Amino acid sequence: MLDIQTIIYFLALGSFVGVVSGLFGIGGGGIIVPVLTTIFLAHGIDEHNVVHMALGTSMAIIIITSISSIKAQQKKKAIVWDVVKMMAPGIIIGTFLATFIASKLDSFYLSIIFAVFMFYSAIQMFIGKKPKPDSKVFSNKTHFFSGGIIGALSSLVSIGGGILSVPYLLVQNIDIKRAIATSSAIGFPIALSGTFGYIVNGWANTSMDTLTLGFVNLTAFACVAFASFLTAPIGVALVHKIDVNLMKKLFSLIPLILSIRMIYALI
Repeated sequence: MLDIQTIIYFLALGSFVGVVSGLFGIGGGGIIVPVLTTIFLAHGIDEHNVVHMALGTSMAIIIITSISSIKAQQKKKAIVWDVVKMMAPGIIIGTFLATFIASKLDSFYLSIIFAVFMFYSAIQMFIGKKPKPDSKVFSNKTHFFSGGIIGALSSLVSIGGGILSVPYLLVQNIDIKRAIATSSAIGFPIALSGTFGYIVNGWANTSMDTLTLGFVNLTAFACVAFASFLTAPIGVALVHKIDVNLMKKLFSLIPLILSIRMIYALI
C-alpha cells in the first residue's frame, strides 16, 4: 500500500475527515470505514477481516483527529470537562469490551450493522431534531452507564461517538457549540480504548510485511491521521462561522451512500 496513488487517496480522505471532525464533533468513522474497506479490498486484504481492519484503523485515526479537535476547541474554552471526566470510565470499559464482540463477527454482518447505524445517523442528522432539554446535568452514575453504552456502540461501528454524544449533551441543556466541542473530547477515550481492543483482538494478523498491528493498518493510519490532524482546526473554525445544522443536512447522506457501497463490494 505504499504506492503513490494509494497514499494520495489516504491523504485526501484524511483532509476531508479532519474538517468534518472539527465541524460536527464526530470522529469521521462513517466516511473512513467504507472508504478504507474499498481500498483494502482492492489491495487483496482477506474479505473476512477487511471490515475489522477498517474499523480498527479508523479508531486509531480518530485518536489523532480528536486530539487536534480538542486542542482547537480548548482554545475557545468550549469543552465541558466535568461531563467528559464523568463519562470517561464508562466509555473506556464499554468500548474495549465491544471490540471482543466485533472481532467474532464476519465482515459482512459487521458491514450490515454499520450500514443500519449510518442509516439511523443520516436520518437524525438530516431531520436535525433537537431533544427536549433537561434542567440540569445528569448524575455521575448516569454518565458512567451512558458512557458505556455510547462507547460500546461507537466501537462496533468505529465512530468517535458524536452521533450519540451530541444529542445526549443537548438534552442536558448544553449549548450546541459546546456540545460539539465536548463530543470531540469524548471521542478521545473512545478511540484510545477501541484501538487497543482492535489491536488485542486482531493480534494474529500482525505483520511487518504488510505493516499491520492487529486490526490496524499502519500505512493508512499514518497518512489519514496526518492529514486529518492538519485540517481538523479548519472545521472547528467553521463551527463559529456557518450554520452547522444546514451543513449536517448536506453531509448526512454521504456516510449512508458509502456504507451501502461497502456492502455491495462484499457481496
